Amino acid sequence: MNKTATIQTRIDPKVKSSAQRVLNKLNISMSEAISIFLTQVSLNKGIPFEIKVPNKTTEETLRKSEKGEGLHEVSDVKQLFKELDN
Repeated sequence: MNKTATIQTRIDPKVKSSAQRVLNKLNISMSEAISIFLTQVSLNKGIPFEIKVPNKTTEETLRKSEKGEGLHEVSDVKQLFKELDN
């Protein structure tokens, strides 16, 4: 496919940096990720995931987790699945 169109956008530097760390782990460039997203928008004829405003509980939980408060830690994946089964 001929890729000649250009998109320019402004985004919060913290969001960009956080996304870049995830994409690096996935070995996907920012450009490839945006291309995948826009392809899915085109194929789905809309945003390819649900977008909604979080309720108060979710909003508070997200705020706390960003501060590192109230997090539950496990030593490994095996322990995690054991706890999830209970």
